[in-house]
Amino acid sequence: MKRSTQVFTVSALAAALAACGGSGSDSSGQTGTVSMGLTDAPTMELSSVNVAFNAIRLKPVDGPWQEFSLDEVGIIDLLTLQGGVTEPLITDEEVPAGEYEEIRLIVDTEQSWVTKESDGDARYTLGVPSGEQSGLKLKGSFIVAADSSQSFTIDFDVRKSIVNPQGRALGDYMLKPVLRLVNNLEVGELTGEVDYTTILQARSENPERLDCSPNYEGAVYVYEGEIDEPVDLNVERDSLNPLMVVPVTEQEDGSLYEWTAAFLTEGTYTISYSCQLDDNETGDEIEFEGTQTLDVIAGETTVADPIPEQL
Repeated sequence: MKRSTQVFTVSALAAALAACGGSGSDSSGQTGTVSMGLTDAPTMELSSVNVAFNAIRLKPVDGPWQEFSLDEVGIIDLLTLQGGVTEPLITDEEVPAGEYEEIRLIVDTEQSWVTKESDGDARYTLGVPSGEQSGLKLKGSFIVAADSSQSFTIDFDVRKSIVNPQGRALGDYMLKPVLRLVNNLEVGELTGEVDYTTILQARSENPERLDCSPNYEGAVYVYEGEIDEPVDLNVERDSLNPLMVVPVTEQEDGSLYEWTAAFLTEGTYTISYSCQLDDNETGDEIEFEGTQTLDVIAGETTVADPIPEQL
């Protein structure tokens, strides 16, 4: 079993067992327990994105903020959290039962930074607006049922969140967080393989096609629903953006590359692959391979057709 699949399966199973303890959303005077983990699906020019988390705050609809220290969590390299791998933030913390409307992650900006492999892993500052005061905000409703345990995952999409600000007043790079909260009981994952060598050879033999970017094996783009034509990632665009862009990684044996898009809520998705670098702040002319429409089922792994299909 691949590590990413194993981590996802154990997490989902634990959440399912814990949730058997009860249900309901309006339980005045009662409590439940909540667990929060962090994951990411990155692919970018940076070799590390290190963020120091100080605390997590949860806001009940009818009640005061619940705050928990993250001092033991320390600094997290978000680029290590991909393919279903998570970092626990809080585990089985007791909170008032009921509906919650917001999560905030408090960040120590002085202890947060990024590195670039192309510059010999040189360190650059990471500006986080209001990170130490109001924190990184994630709005949206979730329920903690009485006498039960719920397990959630915060998907921290680094690829969409890191920008290079003009003037660099806040730092060399700036964090404009794109966060997504999922219930671990309601998610599944997509996985597959890419024959990057075959794609590279085919493009080199056909001068009319766009070349693969040097020293870049590519990424799989995941879109919500069924779409007619995949597009690049552009944070300045209001719609059509992929839900996530996940890197392909070389297998230990053989020439194939593999990928996993985890923590997807149940539904229909379109995937496509590109071996060309994508600047998230501009519109890029990139070419896609192996576009497919797939269904995600909660608690299950859906395997995509190989890319390209003729291996």
